Amino acid sequence: MKLLKSSLLGSATALAAVGGAQSADLPVKKAVPVEYVRVCTAYGAGFFYIPGTDTCLRVSGRARFEVGYNEGFSRNQGTGDTTGYRGLARINLDARTQTGYGTLRAFARLEFASRTGFSNFASGTQTRIGNAFAGLGQDKFGRVQQYVNTDKAFIQFAGFTAGRASSFFDFYANDFEIIGGALGSNTQSTNLLAYTNKFGDSGFSATISLEDPSFRKNTIFSASVAAANAAAGTSSFAAFGPLTAPSPVFLGFNAAGQPTGVGFVDVIERNRLPDFVGVLRYDAAWGAAQISAAVKDVNTGNFLPGFVGTTGAGVELTAANAAIRARPSTEYGWAVQGGVKINLPFIAPGDSFYLQGAYGEGATLYTGYSNYSGSYASNTTNVSGASFNQFFNDATLNPLTGKLQLTDSFTAVASFLHYWSPEWRSAFFGSYGEHHQASGARAAQGIASGVIGGGPGLPGTRTFSLNQVLRDSYQIYTGASIIWSPVKDLDIGLEGIYTQIGVTNGRVLDLNKSFGTSQTNIPLNARTVTSYDTVQIRMRVQRDF
Repeated sequence: MKLLKSSLLGSATALAAVGGAQSADLPVKKAVPVEYVRVCTAYGAGFFYIPGTDTCLRVSGRARFEVGYNEGFSRNQGTGDTTGYRGLARINLDARTQTGYGTLRAFARLEFASRTGFSNFASGTQTRIGNAFAGLGQDKFGRVQQYVNTDKAFIQFAGFTAGRASSFFDFYANDFEIIGGALGSNTQSTNLLAYTNKFGDSGFSATISLEDPSFRKNTIFSASVAAANAAAGTSSFAAFGPLTAPSPVFLGFNAAGQPTGVGFVDVIERNRLPDFVGVLRYDAAWGAAQISAAVKDVNTGNFLPGFVGTTGAGVELTAANAAIRARPSTEYGWAVQGGVKINLPFIAPGDSFYLQGAYGEGATLYTGYSNYSGSYASNTTNVSGASFNQFFNDATLNPLTGKLQLTDSFTAVASFLHYWSPEWRSAFFGSYGEHHQASGARAAQGIASGVIGGGPGLPGTRTFSLNQVLRDSYQIYTGASIIWSPVKDLDIGLEGIYTQIGVTNGRVLDLNKSFGTSQTNIPLNARTVTSYDTVQIRMRVQRDF
């Protein structure tokens, strides 16, 4: 028995030894190393390396709440709101990689907002440019608006910038403002291809930029036509609704076959050439200075296949009138802008002052004359129940000659930012601008159009002298703000603005005080004005991260 126990114990010991030896010979599987996110210090705070790459990425954003009050004068259909609200979200992605040609950068910014209030935040400009869509409910129509915008999406490499970015033409782009309505160029989102050359360490740089013309085209004026005025010698052709032109020019021919106009013209501008922008800039410790210039084309489509005869039945034009059917030749608008920014640390750390002026022909979106009231429309107002509309067209089509006539505009703005303390700051700003129709353009429209309700009326009549259509106008815009930043990247602010809109000469019918009065049959006791004004107040809470 003892012998059996000894044998079994010896066998177990031997087996254990063999098993231990075999286990020692097996390979040990190592755990996959964890690649922790590493901080990237090459481009400032907030960047980290994308795992597995040498690209640094910064993720940032913004959350904002705003509530505003805008004085209104009417509760007519489509108007009457005085308050509005907005909640906004912003996401930024900034990716950078160091290469043998310098930094390769890609930047993207997406913005989303929910906006309400017809007069404050539900923007017609953003709807017209396709950045926003409106609610369609009975009480929501035009008052509730969802805003979605690819605000930035560009690549920078070896001096080139390609993608969606702020226009290089801009300098002071409402930098210190909450409402952002001071007159001046501020196209923060456009598509472009640009090259910038820095002249060593001198502070000077020069940029040539080819920019998407879609975001700088205001309209060519055309009267909204439903009927012709036979008494003015035009055709009795009653109505026209071309699918290709929401705003055709209606002009006709008299009984003798002589043109009092050029027929139906498609005045929707095509994208035929990019806008050419050139910039010379200087940056220094004391501030910055910039000179910008831009050239853009102003064009129309063809004369439409439907033509107008003396009977309204579509009689073919005579050879004598054939030349006027040629497409109007393209005109070239242009704008120049100069600005300076001066840092004022001797008043208080962070203080600075902007001064900027611009002038252009056929380029109201480069001078920024329509910045506050609204863009991409021939005419609009900035307040419910305004006394009259402003006209922002880049050109008119002369109905007597068939040629485009460019408008001109200029703006000037000054803005001062002052820090009362590190936590409290204020901005004070003011701007002035004027917009003028080409010489004789308004009279030519009145002579030839004969349009009821759409044109300025016949020269020499009471209608012509008091009608709002194509009047030269001016704007005054001024305001101030107070902003409290109790902690870093948190702003709680309040801003108030005052604006005055007026005609540069004569008087116009006060539509707010003459409700129901026709622009073409103005009674002797009708109320008239030379200007109107309004105020707006807006409060903002904003957190950047």
